[in-house]
This record gives sequence, structure tokens and C-alpha cells, in this order.
Amino acid sequence: MPAPIDPAMLDQAARALPPVFRERPPACGIILGSGWSQSLAHREVLARVPYGAIPGLGASSVVGHAGELLLFEQAGKRVAAFCGRHHWYEGAGWTPVALPVELLRRLGAARLVLTNAAGGVNPSLGPGDLLLIRDHINTTGLNPLQGPVIPGWGPRFPDQSHVYAPALCDLLLDCAERAGIPLREGIYAFTSGPCFETPAEIRAYAGWGVDAVGMSTVPEALLGNAMGLEVAAVSCITNRAAGIGGKTLTHDEVLEATAAAAPRMRRLIEALLDAV
Repeated sequence: MPAPIDPAMLDQAARALPPVFRERPPACGIILGSGWSQSLAHREVLARVPYGAIPGLGASSVVGHAGELLLFEQAGKRVAAFCGRHHWYEGAGWTPVALPVELLRRLGAARLVLTNAAGGVNPSLGPGDLLLIRDHINTTGLNPLQGPVIPGWGPRFPDQSHVYAPALCDLLLDCAERAGIPLREGIYAFTSGPCFETPAEIRAYAGWGVDAVGMSTVPEALLGNAMGLEVAAVSCITNRAAGIGGKTLTHDEVLEATAAAAPRMRRLIEALLDAV
């Protein structure tokens, strides 16, 4: 098991944020996965902090992750958006994965919206489709809550009955309908990465009822739920998983698919932020 998260590092990260972040709590916090940062283009930003300026976070090492924290207003409400995320497979442990969620908790955010790029396991899902995650399967045995209990991170044994808050998920569905954006619902499987899955693994996941698979999101969802935040998550399906699409899988394909889906992603985020 990796070294436990150092609470002192969490304190340092919180102190590194400009004072404007503490003027009033954000109505919503967002963590944007591969290709999703473009959904916040042309914002009037109140504050912009590169990840490299936040102790314990550091610059993103994955293409498609912008690596900066934005604070902006929409419909009179403040929103804190982490443009890009860190992943377990990058090898830096849980601290950079957990920090965005912890900072949102300390800022007083009540809602956490997670986004990602994922492979479609359900054959009816194709590149560009958007999927609302209703539940997940953690295939890895990895959990950022392992180790000493950190104050504010909930009980030792947090309930997992509704990791993805039904009310916030229903709001996302309503926003999508009003914006004319098809939004499917399904189950997401979390793998450790960085390898894409094998065809045999995808067949096994399909047998479990999995609709999409990816290498992120579940750790942040576990943390947010344990901390008492309302959590929702949306995947952009970027490819058919191994053994389904018949193609060699590449990260370039992921970025191309999210770029093509950007208008729908942007309209969905806009509609949600107007409604929260």
C-alpha cells in the first residue's frame, strides 16, 4: 500500500489558493477529465491557478488535461473547476488524486461533478455518446480511503448505497433533456491503467452489466461521497472497448472523440451550472 496521505500537505495546498477562493463557497465543483476542459472555453475567470502552484498536486502528465484550477461565476453562482485530473497510474500515489476533492470540501462546495473519457462496453454505445454514471464497479481493490482516517473524510466505513446522488443525477438528466442532448445511464468500471483492457476483460465486464470502462473517476467519487458531497459523473464514450470495435486503441482516438463531442459536452455543463 502506498504511503498514507499527509494531512500537512493538504493544509499547504489549501493555503496556496488565492483569497478570492474563500470569499464564498462554490455552488458546484467540477473535475474535468480527458478533453472536457474545452467545455469551459470563453469563461470570464475570477482566478486561475496552475496545478504546479498547488503543493501536492503538480502539473498533469497526461495529454488532454489542461492542469489548472479555475474560479468563475455563472448565473450569479461561483464554480470551481479543476481542468484535468491526476490518475493512480501516474505513480504519485493518492495525494494528487484526492487533493481536488479535499480542496472543494474545504471551500464549502456541496456538489461535485466528475467527467471522464471512457470506452464503451455496451455495444449500443458509440464514440461521442454521453453516459450518466448511476453506479460503478471498482475492479482494482484500490481505494484512496485506505490508511488513517483523515478528519473531514467521513466515517471509517462509509456507506456506498448511493455514491452518485440520485437528486443530482436526476437534475443532470433533466438538464440534458431541456438542452436536447441525449444522455444515457449506466454502470462504469474502474481499472487501474495505464494499459487499455484486454478483450477477455471486456467480456467479463460485460457479463457483470458494465456499460463503460475507464481509469479514473471512481476514486474521486468515493472520496466525495464519504465527505458528504453530492456526487454525479458523466462519461464521454470515445471508443468501443477492446474486442468490440475491432480497432487498435490509442489515446489520440480519445482526444479526437472528445473534440468532436465538445459542443454537446459544453451545452450539458452550461445547462447544469445554470440549474444548480
